[in-house]
Amino acid sequence: MKIALASDHAGFSLRETVINKIKDLGHEVIDFGTFECSSVDFSDFAVKGAQAVVSKQAEKGVFICGSGVGMCISANKVKGTRASVAHDTYSAAQGVEHEDMNILCLGARVIGPSIAEEIVEKFLNAKFQGLERQVRRLNKIIDIENNNFK
Repeated sequence: MKIALASDHAGFSLRETVINKIKDLGHEVIDFGTFECSSVDFSDFAVKGAQAVVSKQAEKGVFICGSGVGMCISANKVKGTRASVAHDTYSAAQGVEHEDMNILCLGARVIGPSIAEEIVEKFLNAKFQGLERQVRRLNKIIDIENNNFK
């Protein structure tokens, strides 16, 4: 899989760990930066990464900022994204399996490298289950998005 990676300066400390884990799992990283630890605005990078996921340039995304929240809010402003913060392995996998989450957001000031690796692995290995109730709920989410993103 091709994985879009985006981070801001606060996520910079976790970038290499996440990049290495993605590559170790056999995936390709499309890196949207930032490429240095100087202060930047997370939204600039989240939008670029989210657009890559929505356009199918990448199949999933992993975005990192201080808390994960800024990246998540910004990514969800791009129609077609289903981004969520997950700081545990259960949420990372369940978000994909039940809601077809396509972007994982992590907080470098919240979790450490070893936990981040576990979460990324669960996220990337998870597949949308596509059960009838999950599809029905996903379609409702898409309807909400279509009615509110003109």
